[in-house]
Amino acid sequence: MITPNIDDVTVPGDELHFRRADEHDVDKVLAVLNDAARWLHERQILQWPERFEPHKVLPGIAAGHTWLAERGDEPLGTLTLTWTDPLWTADGRAGYVHRLAGRRDARGLGARLLAWAGEQSLRHAREFLRLDCVTTNHRLRAYYERIGFSYRGDVEFPARDARLIRLSRYELALGPTRPI
Repeated sequence: MITPNIDDVTVPGDELHFRRADEHDVDKVLAVLNDAARWLHERQILQWPERFEPHKVLPGIAAGHTWLAERGDEPLGTLTLTWTDPLWTADGRAGYVHRLAGRRDARGLGARLLAWAGEQSLRHAREFLRLDCVTTNHRLRAYYERIGFSYRGDVEFPARDARLIRLSRYELALGPTRPI
């Protein structure tokens, strides 16, 4: 089992459980994402749009790639885990994390979400967990490096408004004893 290698990984209350989001969970997924997006924009971190709309999450939910981390029926976090990503060469060797977000009061939840994504990737015979963030999000980049991800270069990706966004790619080698 993959376990986080940061101190004090806790989730408030009962045991955290993961489940695949379905069409009835759109509001739960959006609530977690929009809370995180609001927090980022308050700090002038342009990682995400100010607000996610249903059309941004529905394809991932319909494809079965979007997950909720819950305590009871309360959503604490969400992520989308796919097996391909246009920012990377298609090599069939990785799981790709997108739209990872957790409630601010769930300390250590990010590491728990990434550990779970790593476990799922291993179950699908993947060797790596990959993700990206905007290059200007220095705090998030440092966090990824601190928990074991390796920087794999920057790429430019077209945004909806025709400008290019510069993204930093990160990769974590997985194995049965590889901690996150």
